[in-house]
Formats: sequence, C-alpha cells, structure tokens
Amino acid sequence: MSQESTQQSARQPTPGAPAVPPPRRGADWMFCGVYGTVLASGLLAALDQRGGEYTPFYDASWVLVTAATAALAHGYSHHMASHRSGGAGHRWRLLLRALWNEWPMVVAALPTVLLLVAAGFAGWEPYGVTAVGLGVNTALLFAWGAFVALRVGYRTGPALLFGLADATIGLAVIVANALIK
Repeated sequence: MSQESTQQSARQPTPGAPAVPPPRRGADWMFCGVYGTVLASGLLAALDQRGGEYTPFYDASWVLVTAATAALAHGYSHHMASHRSGGAGHRWRLLLRALWNEWPMVVAALPTVLLLVAAGFAGWEPYGVTAVGLGVNTALLFAWGAFVALRVGYRTGPALLFGLADATIGLAVIVANALIK
C-alpha cells in the first residue's frame, strides 16, 4: 500500500464517528505569518502619532493584544465556517485545533513587539522606530512570501516573485503611512 493511499484511508472516518478534518498543511497556516506581519505594520504606523506622546510599551502591548485577538477571531471564524456534526466534545476539539492553527499570526507580530519594547528601554525616537519596523516587516513579508512559495513547490525564480509581491504590501503600508502623516 502506498503512502498516499495510507494517508487517504487514515482520513476516512470510521462508520458512526464524526469526521475530523486533517491537520492543515504548512502552507495553509503560513499565510497567517503574512497576515500577522501586515497587521503589525499597520498598527505600528497607526500608533506612531506625530506630536503625540510616544509610548512604546503601550504600543507594544496593543500590537500583541490585537494580533492575539485577530488570531482568535480568525480561528473561530474558520471553525464556524466549516461546521461539522458531532458531539460537543468533538466540536470543542475542532475549535481548539482551529485556534491553534492561528499561532503564526501572533508570532509574526513579535518582531514589532520586541522592537517597540527595545525602543522603550533604549529611549529611541519614534520616527526611527517606525521606519525601522516598517522596513523590517517589509523584509519579513518578502521572506514569508518566498518561503511559502518554495514550501509548496515553486522554483526559486517564481518564489522570489511571490516574495516581492508580499513585500509590495509592506511598501504600500510605508507609502500610506507617509501620505497620511
């Protein structure tokens, strides 16, 4: 029996048991990294108010809380959109799995959180912190896009183009930040 047929038979529910969806593939959860990085970039840009009081620890806490809340809402909406029959215990396990699958969104916001915490301890200027944070996040978007494309089977050239497309989102946040402020 081949590995593929073994995997397919392992996914088949036993008669009378509720169906359990297979765990999400790496590429299915990696998009949360892009989402979390874009979310952190938008928050970093929005929380930097010219002329306002600079509060990097407060800003770091809001980036983290917003990323965690977005991850929970995203996982919950995935769970609700893919309703499965079964008992309450089964549904709770599926909900917990859906919530767990969103962890990359929170992890992707951590570079921004750590940068803000470091800025708070070091007394860095808000303009520089925002500029560095948006630049780092744009580079991370490039890395996420290229890595995911390579992971799902694209060759290096097209994978780099996917990375460039993701980095364009970061550049759009930088341009929007410059235009709005």
